[in-house]
Amino acid sequence: MELRGETVVLAPVAEAHVPELRRIVSTVEVRERWGSVDGSPTWPFDEPGVVCFAVLEDGVVRGLVQYGEEADPMYRHASVDVFLDPVAHGRGLGMDTVRTMARHLVHDRGHHRLVIDPAADNAAAIRCYKAVGFREVGIMRRYERDTEGGGWHDGLLMDLLAEDLT
Repeated sequence: MELRGETVVLAPVAEAHVPELRRIVSTVEVRERWGSVDGSPTWPFDEPGVVCFAVLEDGVVRGLVQYGEEADPMYRHASVDVFLDPVAHGRGLGMDTVRTMARHLVHDRGHHRLVIDPAADNAAAIRCYKAVGFREVGIMRRYERDTEGGGWHDGLLMDLLAEDLT
């Protein structure tokens, strides 16, 4: 099922999207946040339980957005992750992508709470997520391995309740 935003269309990732997604994830800006996928010949189909969509603008692949779901009824929620081609940054595509995915997860999948966890120093991503309605929960110290594998960096836990979705 395709999801339509104001500008973007989110389409389930197909084999035809993979070469462009691999090019985008290999750009310096994306790779420094996501790390390398070179060691995974089946990426982005290699994580069971994660649902991946290609972000399309006028039919052109601009990035990837994915979600995972916690099914335990006591803690049911969804998590979101996204990257966009650096040539598409600063044009509102990230906000449209995250908002479109959030609406799907709230309205179609029935989630009352969503989480996202950017690196604490990723100011542009944090601004984008706040514009959609995500709020800062707190810093997760030494949360994520640096992409070079030499250390750790802090992450920012953010969440969005269904009623906060803009």
